[in-house]
Amino acid sequence: MNLRNNHVEEKPVSALAIFKGEGTVTALQILKNQHLKEHITKIPALLICVIGEVGFENESGLKETLHSGDYINIEPNVKHWLNGHLDSQLLLLK
Repeated sequence: MNLRNNHVEEKPVSALAIFKGEGTVTALQILKNQHLKEHITKIPALLICVIGEVGFENESGLKETLHSGDYINIEPNVKHWLNGHLDSQLLLLK
């Protein structure tokens, strides 16, 4: 199995739950120059960039560029959003 096979190529942003147990793991695809609009998580989350490059920003002013292998902890109840710098595959753990 490959993360890329979970998504339709022409869809600019795509999310699909690939594991559910005590928590969930969601595979995300964000294509180059596409955006995941601002949103909030109610619980802590971990975002891992598997392939590509994305910009992570939050309402607290945090700006991070995630490359393949990078990860970031996402605080609950803080608006955040993503910008695809390159075609990217990510994992979101909650």
